[in-house]
Amino acid sequence: MAESTAHAQWQGDLIDGAGTIDRVGSGTFGPLDVSWAARTGEEAGKTTPEELLAAAHASCYSMALSNILGKQGTPPTNLSTSATVTFVPGTGVTTSAIEVEGTVPGIDQAAFQQAAEEARDGCPVSKALQGNVELSVVARLVA
Repeated sequence: MAESTAHAQWQGDLIDGAGTIDRVGSGTFGPLDVSWAARTGEEAGKTTPEELLAAAHASCYSMALSNILGKQGTPPTNLSTSATVTFVPGTGVTTSAIEVEGTVPGIDQAAFQQAAEEARDGCPVSKALQGNVELSVVARLVA
């Protein structure tokens, strides 16, 4: 079992306030500025919970897909993954769309797509989102 921690601070009300993600347990990043305006796309230069969720989903997904491909005897040379998380004010997070390009010797597009879908459904972040957020994946095998 592993636990991950983060610490955030907020000052003021939701609309006019601002905050920081001060630190994470690993010490690898922080502080990061956050605001409601950034969440709604009205302010640049600050992160959002959804951006951090996208980062978590992309990295988790890459690990899951790498594991699936490795267990099939076709470990990837490279996976390039992006996740786009959609936030709708008043509703919340509605989608997480993954796009992955992979260099995987010994596999065809159909097998890569199947592994990509298995990873979409099986990575721990996907599992945390399932039932609440629409998950999708576009997978491209590159030579």
